[in-house]
Amino acid sequence: MTSSDSFTQTGRTAVQQNIQGILEFLRKYPPFSQMNITHLNYLVNHCTLRFFAQGDPIIAPDDGLIEHFYIVQQGRIVGARSIPQKDQDLAAAAIETTFEITTGECFPIAALLAERPTRTTHLAAEDSFCLLLEKSAFVELVKQCTVFREFCVRGISSLLDQATQQVQLKAVESLGAQHTMEATLAELTLRSPISCTPDFPLYRAVQRMHEQQIGSLAIVDAQDYPIGIFTLRDLRRVIATGEADLQQPISQVMTPDPFYLPSATSAFDAALAMTERHIAHICVVDHRKLVGVISERDLFALQRMDLVHLARTIRHASSLDKLIELRQEVNVLVERMIAHGASPEQITHLITLLNDHSVCRVIELCLEQYGDPGIPFTWLVFGSEGRKEQTLHTDQDNGILFAADNQEQANAIRGKLLPLAKEINLALDKCGFTLCKGNIMAGNPELCLSASEWATRFSKCVRDATPENLLYSTIYFDFRAIWGEDSAVKRLRKDLLESIRHNKAFQRLLANNALQHRPPLGGLFRDFELSKRGAEKDTLDLKTKGLTPFVDGIRVLALSHGIETANTLERIRELVQKRVIERLDGDAYAEAYHFIQLIRMQQHQQQSRHQLPYSNRIYPDELNHLDRRILRESFRQAQRLQSSLTFRYKL
Repeated sequence: MTSSDSFTQTGRTAVQQNIQGILEFLRKYPPFSQMNITHLNYLVNHCTLRFFAQGDPIIAPDDGLIEHFYIVQQGRIVGARSIPQKDQDLAAAAIETTFEITTGECFPIAALLAERPTRTTHLAAEDSFCLLLEKSAFVELVKQCTVFREFCVRGISSLLDQATQQVQLKAVESLGAQHTMEATLAELTLRSPISCTPDFPLYRAVQRMHEQQIGSLAIVDAQDYPIGIFTLRDLRRVIATGEADLQQPISQVMTPDPFYLPSATSAFDAALAMTERHIAHICVVDHRKLVGVISERDLFALQRMDLVHLARTIRHASSLDKLIELRQEVNVLVERMIAHGASPEQITHLITLLNDHSVCRVIELCLEQYGDPGIPFTWLVFGSEGRKEQTLHTDQDNGILFAADNQEQANAIRGKLLPLAKEINLALDKCGFTLCKGNIMAGNPELCLSASEWATRFSKCVRDATPENLLYSTIYFDFRAIWGEDSAVKRLRKDLLESIRHNKAFQRLLANNALQHRPPLGGLFRDFELSKRGAEKDTLDLKTKGLTPFVDGIRVLALSHGIETANTLERIRELVQKRVIERLDGDAYAEAYHFIQLIRMQQHQQQSRHQLPYSNRIYPDELNHLDRRILRESFRQAQRLQSSLTFRYKL
């Protein structure tokens, strides 16, 4: 018997003598915790146990095709590769750790499925025991077990689904009932759409709406494509003008080019669209044919329209006190949305949307209270609000843009707008948008600028890339308008992107700046690198160490490739479409970003529920094993993104 056969026999005997203990071990970790006993028994009965001393190579690229599936029972495995040193001969190399695999995790799935060698050397970082499943048994288990197959094919994505479900269930428990926001408009379109042709007389259209007891009537062309919609709001408008001619064709009083969505759209996204566009009806269109009309009443009946109602109430709040009171309801709504199954992207979009409505109403109330200066201006937002990525924990990052023909006129206008801007900042603070410690607010004279002054400031940031200007770029270059005319803002963004596209030196400096916040991955004995002193001891900052590496890294690529949107996930999708990053990488970055945001929102919800101050810091040791595992993998994806920037910009 060869030494290899002897190791195998000894390892198999070790497993057979402790089958129950190994089963109990596997049940603690996904995906094995989700597998039925038949498949777990098959797995254990085909496993051997192998010991690897610290520093031992386990598998390497030169070993050829992978023959085993490995599960870490005890210890820690690292992926290592050689990298040339900048200051040395190319032959000299250092070892770079690319990933770490700990107890309950497995490897190398991708190489096994692709039937290829591993691309990375796997080393035992400490004395370790691994369960080894032969390739033939691995293939059979993939065929027979849906849970195992899903995990092998989708990897961390399947675990993310489990983690999301856990968060959802916690939110459901606090609400006392479970709802879903995943229902599509196809499921909610319960009756055939009521429509008419453009030449239909107004009186007959109103008669039909009365007979059918509906609040809207779709106007379609010969191919059943909606070219207009007529609602009770339109009817009130027609009557109020005193020019109602009941014989006139409906085409003359309808709202043309109605907003529509495909039937596969979720109820939640439809509710968001209604809120964002201030509409009460949405046409449902498939293959350019009207298949239904969804009203806010339809969604109210299904308990999915709290956000539309809340948004509308905020937009018409009669006073600042009323607005402050309404802002308290946002917390409850966010918790309900989590229970409904909304994604982190949907929830941050929802929070930002309600925040936008609140800011607009604050501006209007301040204009009523302090008087309109008679000068058109645009209210700008930066940072997370500019990216539409706000959570409940947010401060103010805003500014003002106005038109001026020369510097003298700009100074005069600024003098009139600044008192109002400062009152708006103070009112926003009362509503929960805390004053910015860095004074990045419209009441700051340096942020109340004419369009040409903003253009000069942005141009200087790109041209003179000082540390201060690089910091400004990470704040100000994620901007949008939420109140006032936005044509000047669009021109400003277009000119900015054009200047960055032709400035490779600035791109490189921006990329280097994006490497300043490293993901908090630990060393050999800890999963994470934690703060070591003071009140923050044993914590990590989810925003600075988790989200910022993604936001900064993706911003560099987006600005360098002319992508106009500021939202990080939308930027990722456009970068994939432009083939700047691979689709698999884009999906991995998006999922990692999603999960960190989910953990952060869950933390804020708990703090709100217990009336604690908001914080982005967490104690990783308080997370369950599944969340810790996915969080660690999410940080690794941030590390991969930063590594790609290093390679791309030769840093």
